[in-house]
Amino acid sequence: MRILLVEDDPQIGSAITDALDDAGMAADWVTDGNAALASIEAGSFELMLLDIGLPKKDGLSVLKHIRQHSRHDNSSIPVIMITARDAVEDRIKGLDLGADDYLVKPFLIDELMARIRAVARRRSGNAQPQLSNGDFTIDPAGKAVSYKDKALELTGKEYRLLHSLLLTPGRIYSKEELEEKVYGWDEVVNSNAIEFLIHSIRKKSDKTAIKNVRGLGWMLPKP
Repeated sequence: MRILLVEDDPQIGSAITDALDDAGMAADWVTDGNAALASIEAGSFELMLLDIGLPKKDGLSVLKHIRQHSRHDNSSIPVIMITARDAVEDRIKGLDLGADDYLVKPFLIDELMARIRAVARRRSGNAQPQLSNGDFTIDPAGKAVSYKDKALELTGKEYRLLHSLLLTPGRIYSKEELEEKVYGWDEVVNSNAIEFLIHSIRKKSDKTAIKNVRGLGWMLPKP
């Protein structure tokens, strides 16, 4: 899962990005509202963590712009608002503008991760805590992965790729889409990086587990 974090506090931002990386998620971090809008239009993200108190453009204005003016695939991005404890009115406004959830500072990293998992499940139409297509199963809370009930040990990037495919079995992802979901802005992506990751996952599971659709990309079969 690739996440856009919009947070101007350096300590909070650093702690969240480290936690997301440890959880097998790719995080891109910006520190003001204008940068957030530019990032949403330029990138492909599966979730946004959005602080309300931002320089240049506050979080509520960013959320309103995204929901009303971004192109369709970006306008529906799941958004978790980050608010101050006494900002009850801001939380209400955020939910009315289309926020999916909110967190009140200070918060525990474990709670943040649980809310990210819950929002991702709701948006994928799967209320179950685990993701599965019948062969692969991922428990996002513990990052446990199995194939036909056999436990797999995946690298962080292998986990990110499989998690993205497993969110929507049956959907074909192009090489470029998978690169955006697996790698952050500051990472160098080799030309055959995605093919290498898929080959590695197949070796650990089955060579037919991830389907290649010639000329289009890769997919996991539906359950």
